[in-house]
Amino acid sequence: MFNDSLYEIPDHIQTRWATAENPSGDKGGACRGNDGRKRRASIQIRAGESATLLDVSGTSGTVRRIWITTQISPKMLRSLRLDFFWDGMDKPAVSAPLGDFMCQGLGQMATFHSALFDSPEGRSFNCYIPMPFRKAAKLTVANEADTGISMFYEIDFTVGDPHPDAMTWLHAHWRRENPTTMRKDYTILPPVQGRGRFLGCNIGVIADTKTYFKSWWGEGEMKIYLDGDTTNPTLCGTGTEDYIGTGWCQGKYAGPYQGCPLADGDKYHYSFYRLHIPDPVWFRKDCRVTMQQIGNCNADIICQMHGAGLQLYYGDEPVDMTRASGYGLFERQDDWSSCAWFYLDRPENGLPALAPVAERIAGL
Repeated sequence: MFNDSLYEIPDHIQTRWATAENPSGDKGGACRGNDGRKRRASIQIRAGESATLLDVSGTSGTVRRIWITTQISPKMLRSLRLDFFWDGMDKPAVSAPLGDFMCQGLGQMATFHSALFDSPEGRSFNCYIPMPFRKAAKLTVANEADTGISMFYEIDFTVGDPHPDAMTWLHAHWRRENPTTMRKDYTILPPVQGRGRFLGCNIGVIADTKTYFKSWWGEGEMKIYLDGDTTNPTLCGTGTEDYIGTGWCQGKYAGPYQGCPLADGDKYHYSFYRLHIPDPVWFRKDCRVTMQQIGNCNADIICQMHGAGLQLYYGDEPVDMTRASGYGLFERQDDWSSCAWFYLDRPENGLPALAPVAERIAGL
């Protein structure tokens, strides 16, 4: 998938692993603790402190795999902040909660496997997105929780990679709206300028069942604005569950490029992903990605809402709350969060900083 031949050995490219046993990934630098035995399998990160998982400079290279395991809880998965800096930049290209970046939304772990992420038994994180750099890479994790953790990790990377002039850098952006704004599309990726590729996203939804009862929340269409699009996008799907390759609502499943690892039909909590690998989304000038906030419900639920004194709207038009049959689309507000992954032709993206930890963990 990454155009690496299994049987050709490239010249001048060397393999390195950064771990607690060899933090800098030095040649011959692993297991230096006294007798070469297992002496430092993990690192300790106290509350309010940060740790560097990888810091390499003076060479080109590619981060090829990230594996992490640590204490698992909703609060911790949103309180641990990953920051990736490329080529000596002061601002991170990747800044996201550990869980969401690793395709585990809403602070919940799920067993799944995809082309770029997996968690074999729901207690670890693996990321296989190739992350090239020209002269330096620094990967850090900040513990913004109120308790310390132990972290086990392995960053697999190569050095000496001859990157082409058209190389782009990996970026990731996390955001949340709780609740979303009525009649306004939820923004997954704010406008970014430059040449790049929207690689995909992981989305978490906590549906408002108090206001809308157990009605379907996912009729919104995915919109991708490309290269100067303003009012209307170039790319538009047909519905939220359709965007991730299923239909007629969604249950729990996982595939190489799309899936829904978390589908709690009692709480109406959902986490799902789409990876644009066989269907690339390239842009040459700019890109913006949004999702409409539209629901659907049958006549019985509409009658329940009517009895509760709720008036629904679709666009600016009121929905007939007295009808006895059929289905109806309506505008709604829910708790949405997302992590977007994308490549860009520069190592900084100019997007807003990651939201404070209190906003990230509220209500989980």
